Amino acid sequence: MRIRATVAALSGTLALSALAFPAAHAADAPKVSEATTFAAKAPADAVEGDTKITKVTVNGGKDIVVGTSAAKTVKISVTATDPSGIEDAAAFLWHGTDFDAEDGIDGSMVPDVMEGDCKVVDATTSTCTTTVVADPNVNIYSNILAGKWKVWAIAQGKDGDHIQKDAFPAGVSVKRAAKLTTNASPEPVKKGKTLTVTGALTRANWDTAKYAGYTKQDVKLQYKKKGASSYTTLKTVKSDTKGNLKTTVKASADGYFRYVFAGTSTTPSVTSTADFVDVR
Repeated sequence: MRIRATVAALSGTLALSALAFPAAHAADAPKVSEATTFAAKAPADAVEGDTKITKVTVNGGKDIVVGTSAAKTVKISVTATDPSGIEDAAAFLWHGTDFDAEDGIDGSMVPDVMEGDCKVVDATTSTCTTTVVADPNVNIYSNILAGKWKVWAIAQGKDGDHIQKDAFPAGVSVKRAAKLTTNASPEPVKKGKTLTVTGALTRANWDTAKYAGYTKQDVKLQYKKKGASSYTTLKTVKSDTKGNLKTTVKASADGYFRYVFAGTSTTPSVTSTADFVDVR
């Protein structure tokens, strides 16, 4: 790798014996090792020469949403500039409180090849893209990893100058995938009669690799009359201790019912499939 060859002094080995990992996920420790090893001897926010990182974009600016089985490929784009031009740039993601502390990292997404795929913007600037993977079977192993992740980034000029950031201001949220259902009954129903609208809000539990109810969350019940172009919110329903939803409304006309969840810092927004009710 061009960065590694030129900035070899930045690489080193950081013992992981002090890092805290759940016993069931001891095999995940090497992924964190790859992150800390690459930059173990680099001083935080080291700057040498006049190379600058001007922009970092993770996953196209969108949250990384992970379920219980499928891995997600994530692109990290680093835009850097140097008067001599950019030789290379690369990045990875990490979760924790302090990159330099022995127990400050509890998760990471590290590329197989620590080398960016660089596209020249102009004589001094390039955008280099690194690919990492968020995998619930490998590195997304616990619910504690939901929330904000940080970006470690490095860029190197063609003259050998470089800049390295342990926690670039641009971060990304890694969220637990959610599911939401809606069922209105009875169907068909007479006009003016009571409809019972049930559903369930669940989200990925990375500790168990299963979906479980998301409890005590506000969920909107929406209705769209047949032929209408938009939905109207009828009421807000709170999920129970198992994530279940239940409320009643009066049947007025043929139309569609759906539940809508706005999302939280650890769980994305989700909208159920609409249930059509025939009112007679």
